Amino acid sequence: MENKSDLPIVLIAIDGRGGSGKSTLAKLLAKKFSAEIIHTDDFASWDNPTEWWPLVIEKVFLPIKNGAIALNYPRTKWWENRNPEPAINQPVTRVMILEGVSALRKEFRPYISCGILVDAPIEVCRQRVVERDKTTDESPEKIKELWAEWLKDENDYFERDRPERVADIIIDGTMSLHEQVKGISL
Repeated sequence: MENKSDLPIVLIAIDGRGGSGKSTLAKLLAKKFSAEIIHTDDFASWDNPTEWWPLVIEKVFLPIKNGAIALNYPRTKWWENRNPEPAINQPVTRVMILEGVSALRKEFRPYISCGILVDAPIEVCRQRVVERDKTTDESPEKIKELWAEWLKDENDYFERDRPERVADIIIDGTMSLHEQVKGISL
């Protein structure tokens, strides 16, 4: 895989809808390539679903470009009962993975070496996120309401940035990710 970005490392962006399988794919690729993962969910939140991206450039891409060997950044709070610790001294590895909805946004493309889109039907994604978010203290109704709002912003992003047009690889989120990872090489 050719490094198309202006970063000194290979940065893989894994994009797709919420619940498509991005996090699972990121974990598999991180293991395969001894990579560190940066989650866009550490920057976005229910309160700020779209305008968080400059912080990724400031706290992730620019430090890597300037030779940082470790990253430090705050993590946002999605749920009332969860208070994530900031990322402190996260190693910068030869391969880094940016995982999350809008990882292939236009503003990030100068920094991305390879883009992967995980594609899955909206109905499958919605079912997965409701199941995943049952671990919060929110009611299923509240979770569905929050995700309905999120879906509007997500749809706006997909319409504006068209990640499927710039992705180097498209993965089927309804099929075995373990099998599909085997075909990805650097």
